[in-house]
Amino acid sequence: MKTAVILCAGNGTKIWPYAQIRNKAMVPVSNRPIVSYAVDSLTELGFDKIILVAGRFHEEIRRFFRDSQNVQIIVDDAPKGTAYSLLKAEPYVHEDFLLLYGDTIVDTSDLQRLAAAFEEKGENTALVGEIKDRSSEHIGCIVSNGEIREVLGHSRDDSTHHFAAFAFHPTIFGALQYNPCRFSYTDVGMMPPIEGYLESTLGDELRRGVKLCAVTAQHPFYDIDRPWDILSANAAMNAKKCSALTENVLAEGASIDETAVLNGFVQLGKNSSIGKNVIIEGNVIIGDDTIVKNGAILSENVVIGDRCRIRNACFIERFSTVGNECIVSHAAELDGMIMDRVYLYHYMEWNGLIGENTDLGAATVCGSLRFDDSITIQRVKGRREFHDGYGDAVFLGDYCRTGVNAILMPGVKVGVYSVIGPGVLLNRDVPDNTLLYQEQKLCEKHWGPEKYGW
Repeated sequence: MKTAVILCAGNGTKIWPYAQIRNKAMVPVSNRPIVSYAVDSLTELGFDKIILVAGRFHEEIRRFFRDSQNVQIIVDDAPKGTAYSLLKAEPYVHEDFLLLYGDTIVDTSDLQRLAAAFEEKGENTALVGEIKDRSSEHIGCIVSNGEIREVLGHSRDDSTHHFAAFAFHPTIFGALQYNPCRFSYTDVGMMPPIEGYLESTLGDELRRGVKLCAVTAQHPFYDIDRPWDILSANAAMNAKKCSALTENVLAEGASIDETAVLNGFVQLGKNSSIGKNVIIEGNVIIGDDTIVKNGAILSENVVIGDRCRIRNACFIERFSTVGNECIVSHAAELDGMIMDRVYLYHYMEWNGLIGENTDLGAATVCGSLRFDDSITIQRVKGRREFHDGYGDAVFLGDYCRTGVNAILMPGVKVGVYSVIGPGVLLNRDVPDNTLLYQEQKLCEKHWGPEKYGW
């Protein structure tokens, strides 16, 4: 098996505001697009034909993979669901193949186990993971004795596992022709949308007596569906990459000042430097042409991109990621992830996720702990959502700005191309393309020495 298909045609509405200007599969995690993890894993395993089915913003995917000889981009101009997007790949697939989702990060060894199980059993096979939280949050399945027994859509409490990837014979394309364009296998009252889910076809095939084998993932996989999933996956990928360091790795032109304190190992890119009085509390990875200086403090498992300036007593918390061409300076504090070309200046504190090309005004701060110590109940497309704790962070979209002394409370989300003005206390989500500012009433009275008895 040397062919794989990756589905990247979804609109990403649940991950708002981060799929407003990009394909969801191109959302960065630990400074790499989500889909690049799948492509790299498949390339490592020897797959020489990787077909990406892309929808909105497919141009961005094509640009990113333009030098990848084993990647082919095809376009689904009007996606109606994963089943129909997969059908778009049929003319290009002439053998058994792996199928992955472009918004899911799966460990390379688990993909290898999936391919091996498929070759051994000769049957269509799914890579699955155990559901450990709420069955109703997933398109899931019931697994027994190495086989999928039933496919269930957001079942209230029956699903035991959820899907990570698949290995198929080309005969699956024939079955996809009969997809009902809605999910048939749901509990009463669950109200599935009009959408052609691949898993609905798999449910049909099971009822027709077609076997679907299962292999359970041995490592966590990350289905990045909501904004806080980005932070969760980012922390995991940072830890994985940084924990692999067993010594300092300095590229050509890189340097570490003798006054720097390193309580871990550093991977330092070309022409990058760690300057005077920098403190690093664990393993970190730093890209090319980046300068860290003037008493900056970095915790463990931090990843920093290319051409950044990290300086002047700033603090970057553990598991955080700084994108490319960013500035973190003047006692700024970061706990979370910022994308490319984000500026954090002047005594500000950020807990959460910031889209690219965003500038935060001086003393912008985020609430990171609720007064009642409870977890923020997030809403996605109007529905209450439960999360693993990262939903208490603040989510700022791409091409945004904040004014001086803006305060953003735990869990708020701000859409793209928006501005949160000076002194605003924000405790609700803000739509795309919005300027939000406060108007103050000024009282003017006479004042002078006579007020002090002169």
